[in-house]
Amino acid sequence: MTPAVIVHGGAGAVPEEEFAARLEVLSRARLAAWEAAAAGDAVAAVVAAVTVLEDSPLFNAGVGSALNREGFVEMDAAVMDGETRACGGVAAVRDVRNPVQLAREVMDSEHVLLAGEGASRFARERGIPACDPASLVTRRQLERWRRARRRGDGEKAGTVGAAVMDSRGRLAAATSTGGMVDKRPGRVGDTPLPGAGNYAEAGLGAASGTGYGEYFVRALATYRAVSALRQHQPQRALELAIAEVAALGGHGGMILVDAAGRSWWHHDTAAMCVAWRDAAGEGASCRR
Repeated sequence: MTPAVIVHGGAGAVPEEEFAARLEVLSRARLAAWEAAAAGDAVAAVVAAVTVLEDSPLFNAGVGSALNREGFVEMDAAVMDGETRACGGVAAVRDVRNPVQLAREVMDSEHVLLAGEGASRFARERGIPACDPASLVTRRQLERWRRARRRGDGEKAGTVGAAVMDSRGRLAAATSTGGMVDKRPGRVGDTPLPGAGNYAEAGLGAASGTGYGEYFVRALATYRAVSALRQHQPQRALELAIAEVAALGGHGGMILVDAAGRSWWHHDTAAMCVAWRDAAGEGASCRR
C-alpha cells in the first residue's frame, strides 16, 4: 500500500520572503515521515516529521516557540494512533527540546496528558534530557514578544503538525506548538487535546490543526473533520470544520489524510505552508 504524508508549519500571516526556507524544512519533514511510513509505522512517521519542524527556528514549536507574558517558552504537543486511538499529550512544558517525543512517551504510559513540572519529571524518567529553557528562545520570537507587549496584543496562531497513513493502512497524527505570543503563563490551547488540535481514527482519517486554539477546542475541530468523512469528501470535511471554527470567531487551517491514502488541507488565513506526498505525487506550497 502506498503511504500518504502531509505536514504543515502553521497558518497565518506568513512572510512571503520566508516561503522558500519554510518549504525546504517542510520537505525534509515530509521525507522523514515518508521513510517511517513506508516501513509501516505511522506513529513513528508523524513523530519524525514534527521533530524536524521543532528543531527549526522558523516555526512556532520546539526551538523558536513563542514567548508567554513573562517572556519564557511553554510548549504543548500531542500524538495519536488511529488504530488504537491511544493518544499522548503534554502541556506547558518549558525544558524539553522536542515535546512531540515526550508526548509519544506519554502515549505509552497510563496517562493521556501531562502538564508543567509533572511532564518534565516524566521526561527525566523516560530518559529525555532537560534543556536550558533559554536555548529555546530565538531572536525572532523575542522581537515578536516585544512587539506584542508594545501593542498590547499577541499573535494567536502558530503550530506544526503531521498526518500519515503508512504502508499498512494505519493512520496517525501529531501536533506541536509554542502557543500564542504573550499568552498567560499556564495557558493550554487545543494542540494536546484529542479531537481539538489533533485526532486520528482507523477507517476514517487523521488530522492536525493550526490556528486560534480556544476556538478549535470549542469546535472540537479535528474530530469534527475526521468524523465528517463518514458523509463527505475530505475537502468538504475540512471546509466544514474550519467553517465551524470561523462561526465561533476563530481562524486557522487543517491538514488531513484519509483512509484511502489521500492528502488534503484547507485554511481561511492569508497563508499556510504544507508539504505532502501520496500515490498521486508530491508537492509543497504556502499559498491557497
